[in-house]
Amino acid sequence: MTELVVESVVPEDISERSAHPLLRAFRSGQGLTGVLLVGVIAAAGIFAGVLTSYDPIAQIPGANLLGPSGAHWLGTDHLNRDVLARVLHGIRIDLLIVFLAVPLGALIGALAGLLSSLHAVADVLAQRVFDLILAFPALIFAIALTAITGPGAHAVAVVIIAAEIPIFGRQIRTSILQVREQPFVEAAEVIGAGPWWTLRKHVLPNAVEPLAVQLALSMSVAVFLEGAMSFIGIGVRPPDPSLGSLISESIGNLDANPAMAIGPLAVVAGLTLGFLLIAQALGRARRIG
Repeated sequence: MTELVVESVVPEDISERSAHPLLRAFRSGQGLTGVLLVGVIAAAGIFAGVLTSYDPIAQIPGANLLGPSGAHWLGTDHLNRDVLARVLHGIRIDLLIVFLAVPLGALIGALAGLLSSLHAVADVLAQRVFDLILAFPALIFAIALTAITGPGAHAVAVVIIAAEIPIFGRQIRTSILQVREQPFVEAAEVIGAGPWWTLRKHVLPNAVEPLAVQLALSMSVAVFLEGAMSFIGIGVRPPDPSLGSLISESIGNLDANPAMAIGPLAVVAGLTLGFLLIAQALGRARRIG
């Protein structure tokens, strides 16, 4: 008698689908690579005082535009300062601005988008404000703002917040309007669920999920925006280091010490790529789910 052996065949993506979208995103090659890139760079900035013994603004006697060496891994700049120390402390300043400004802009934008989805008059007013903000390129707005308030880290933060408000506001508004049309929301309303209960229990949990992808993308854009503002002299002010100002300072000294530019450029590229990879991984995880 022949025994029939039946093997249970489980589709490869069942376990993948059952996992939380965040876990799926960070298990993937893209997500894991992005997290590692951002994590390593952020850790370098946090532990800057441990990784280098040099003060980022202290001038070292007799160390003018030295090339990379065992004592100065990225050499020194035109003011006799250790470039590695300035890059590491610049990471700390940049990420502090980005990690504060982007979530704050996202929160304000999401609240404005939520309000606009609940009331017709508020919707018209919010959309016109969003149009006004989006009508000005970020750098043009940054120049106008610094002409009033002066350059500095505060100006960078305000520009990033303002740039993110319409993006997140329109995204949450669109998501809420789409989720409202779903059958499970209509079913809840049919059985007597009130509008606020439906909004809190059904609409918002499903509407805010896409914001994680946009948050990672906005982090990438914010790194670039801070670098651009500091590069043209309207961002973080010297002698405090920032990635954009370090790149700007290196332009006239590339022949003496190219590492002055290579260091901050590599960090900006790494942060931008890391956040983009995280955003792509989150988007892919949402599509699978």
